[in-house]
Amino acid sequence: MTETPLHHSPSPSTGPTGYLRGTPVRRREDDALLRGRGVFVNSRHLPNSAVVTYVTSTVAHGSVLSVDVDAAREQPGVIDIVTAADLDGLGTYPLGSPLFNKAMGRPLLASNKVRFVGEPIVAIVAETATAAADAAEYVIIDYDVLPAVVDPAEALSGEVRLFDNTSNVVCEMGDADLVADFSQCDVVVSLAIVNNRIQPTPLEPRTAAALWDSGRLIHYNAGQGVHPVRDLLARIYGLEPSQLRVIVGDVGGSFGAKARPHPEEVLLGHLSRRIGRPVTWFPNRTQDMTGLVHGRGQVQHVTIGGSRDGRVLAYSTHVIQDSGAYPMGGAGLPGNTKVMLTGCYDIASVGFRATSVATNTTPTGAYRGAGRPEAAAAIERAIDAFAAEIGADPAQVRSVNFHSPDAFPLTTKTGTPYDSGRYQAALDMALEAADRDQLLRRQADLRSSGAHQALGIGIATYVERTAGVAGSEFGAVELLSDGRLLARTGSSPYGQGHYTAWSMLISDQTGVPLDDITVVHGDTDIVPRGGTTGGSRSVQLAGSAIWEASAELVAMAKQHAADLLEAAPEDIDLDTTSGRFHVVGTPARSVGWADIGTRLSNSVDSADRGPRLLHAETDYTSGGSTFPFGAHVAVVLVDLDTGQVTLERMIAVDDAGIILNPLLASGQVHGGLAQGIAQALTEEVHFDSDGNPLTANLGDYGAISATELPLFDRIVMETPTPNNILGAKGIGESGTIGATPAIHNAVVDALSHLGVRHIGLPVTAQRVWQAIRGAEGGDSGI
Repeated sequence: MTETPLHHSPSPSTGPTGYLRGTPVRRREDDALLRGRGVFVNSRHLPNSAVVTYVTSTVAHGSVLSVDVDAAREQPGVIDIVTAADLDGLGTYPLGSPLFNKAMGRPLLASNKVRFVGEPIVAIVAETATAAADAAEYVIIDYDVLPAVVDPAEALSGEVRLFDNTSNVVCEMGDADLVADFSQCDVVVSLAIVNNRIQPTPLEPRTAAALWDSGRLIHYNAGQGVHPVRDLLARIYGLEPSQLRVIVGDVGGSFGAKARPHPEEVLLGHLSRRIGRPVTWFPNRTQDMTGLVHGRGQVQHVTIGGSRDGRVLAYSTHVIQDSGAYPMGGAGLPGNTKVMLTGCYDIASVGFRATSVATNTTPTGAYRGAGRPEAAAAIERAIDAFAAEIGADPAQVRSVNFHSPDAFPLTTKTGTPYDSGRYQAALDMALEAADRDQLLRRQADLRSSGAHQALGIGIATYVERTAGVAGSEFGAVELLSDGRLLARTGSSPYGQGHYTAWSMLISDQTGVPLDDITVVHGDTDIVPRGGTTGGSRSVQLAGSAIWEASAELVAMAKQHAADLLEAAPEDIDLDTTSGRFHVVGTPARSVGWADIGTRLSNSVDSADRGPRLLHAETDYTSGGSTFPFGAHVAVVLVDLDTGQVTLERMIAVDDAGIILNPLLASGQVHGGLAQGIAQALTEEVHFDSDGNPLTANLGDYGAISATELPLFDRIVMETPTPNNILGAKGIGESGTIGATPAIHNAVVDALSHLGVRHIGLPVTAQRVWQAIRGAEGGDSGI
């Protein structure tokens, strides 16, 4: 999956610069990980810890008639067994939003009713994982099996209800002002698009550990931010935040799914308190694939209309969101879809409404992009369908409808404030890199020759919102006595490379070498506050906080350098290439950070100062969300006999503002592209009509591998944002947003000469073969 050499587009230079910024500094965190020295939850080996496993529901919908744990209690190694009756009034798991249907509260352990396969009913605490698993086999649960509903559209009918005295509707979104007017359109096209439910599948499953120490709950988490976890646990346990300590070390991936602890994790503190010992929980892959929140899961009814010259005049989307059995966050994702509804296009009349509905399936939640990829998938597929209807070039239709660069900043019809964009430039670069004219000739040759292969060229342009969650982020930098620097950050990395990125920013401000900078995160006792690492917000908020704190530390240090150099502070300059302070105009005489550290250590008031010699901290709030954009082109070959799709090329032009570290950005784009391609080609969660999961292991679920992925052609654009001091936009989710619709459009394009107008996702061999056969029978798929 190594990419071709990077190309850069010319862009205005703005924002702070330094000798490391913009260079591909290799990741500092990798050495420990590659040598097996990473500190994950399951590698902490807490003294005298017990192991927790959960007995979960084997039916998707049913009344629980009885739970017999007597035999399980007698098994060797069992310490404790807990059911809902033993929770001491802990209550229900908090709803994902106060807007959700309050009748749909999730119990920490199911008692009277179960609503999806994998819902925890019994917690077993044992000396070893083997003992816990063996004891689980002796738990007998008697169910009265009820009809299940797995299709969100069917769930709307209310024929099968998950909760008593209420419908299956979790929430509805709409606006009286957002109703599209198609009366002026020459052409109107409607599509039903299923944005397929997928598994996040992080390498490390959900895992956690808990213990009590001197009346405080110590919780080890493998998620995306310690302070939100602390606050949730404090709410459930009725504790003050100071009575908890949450720690996160290395994390083996999340992709949004671990942003909030699941009920199984929340209960660990209760289990630890009952037995007076630490407890750990590490589910196996199947337990995680049925319990960890799934992603996507939208049914989109899309209508687009316009004139025959290619101008789009109206566009509307009605989203039915599959929330799963409980509203754990996925129910709110249509809000993000609404925000990015019209993508890169200037459309006069726009309509949107959404209904989130409960089904007897695993709850859904955030997954890389969280509602924004769904928006791009809908509008980009609609643009291609509209172009096909009027017989126009889909690239030209996009060009006709793009927002122009001189229109920024602008506010879309859904009230979204775009900061900057060069959409036409991105598309031009992508098409040029793909050599589209040559591809069109090759496509025509294959068609005229009667070959059993068809070539497809798919285009998707996108714009997305990053740092969309309101709030600030904490950053602090302090001087140690030997001249080294210690940074604290409220962000919690799980693969993004924050240690490297923040060290680069600090080094550029201070001149201190990377090896003399330590970055710490993920401990509520060490870092006073922080947010969630998600929504591609980290560089913009946490990075800017570190940059500001470093600048403040330099200003403080100049005061002390001035004393050492017997000069006025305003006459002191810092040479950031050497990390030494000198009087302006006389660099021969200078002092370094170690000199200042020594002076402060030996000063009379050092005892009053405490362990921190020189310390600067800030909470950075940006000027608003930012809106990265780009254009992706996919080239596919389709076997007309078998329906097999082969992705030949993936060309990705991505603009995330000013790039701090091209190597880190490239890694983020690589991962996003792989997951976007996976959704388009292979990955889809399946349930049978009774709600039984059919893709609950990696043998049945089509997780993509390197063998299905080509080399990626990448072109980097840099259009700065004015909304933060670094000029940076988010990069972590762009790949998932552009890749999926590009491949979707490519496959339809490959078969368009046969009369195929639409295919559902993922475009598996079976679906493609059925579309080909359907077209032969006169069914275009729309």
